[in-house]
Amino acid sequence: MSEVANIAAPLRGMDGADQGTLELPVIFAERPREHLLFEVVQMQQASRRAGTHSTKTRGEVSGGGIKPWRQKGTGRARAGSIRSPIWEGGGTTFGPRPRDYSYRLPAKARRVALCAALSDRQRLGTLTVIEEIKLPEAKTKRVAAMLSALGLEGTVLIVESGVNGDLERAARNLPRVKVLRTEGVNVYDVLRHQHLLITRNAVAALAERLAK
Repeated sequence: MSEVANIAAPLRGMDGADQGTLELPVIFAERPREHLLFEVVQMQQASRRAGTHSTKTRGEVSGGGIKPWRQKGTGRARAGSIRSPIWEGGGTTFGPRPRDYSYRLPAKARRVALCAALSDRQRLGTLTVIEEIKLPEAKTKRVAAMLSALGLEGTVLIVESGVNGDLERAARNLPRVKVLRTEGVNVYDVLRHQHLLITRNAVAALAERLAK
């Protein structure tokens, strides 16, 4: 990980008011690692594949329990079953079968990639640090008003340090907004959202998680 530090980000309130600056931990100072980000996103997408596609072999297709005609004397090619793969309605040769596509990259590679993704948001200026998120009620309009006050348009990933039931319920009806706790933050979700909104406590929790 890069040794660059002393990176500060503006600290905002839910009403969009400026509340000073917050010095970011070193996890937001990782250098760009495009290929590593690609590898981790590919790993995550592979792990999310259902892998339930399936075809039937000739032994699984119903019927075909009798030889369609005798072996010799008919002038036709030899055939042992009407469920041969070369027959219409027959089985499939080397077709897809249920399988698990998931695999794991080394833990260090995954950790560095997440730091690189977070640092990318900081460099692009799409990282917003907020003091805290406390909704007066679990209403979608409250979350929409907060994002509007912060000037966040498009897709937004909100990161909280712990359980915030009101926020999670209120954001469910916003199709372009996703709420994650710090333990669930991952490279794919960070990169696929245009903005990263993270609370002050979540910054510290992420730093602790990625320092292990």
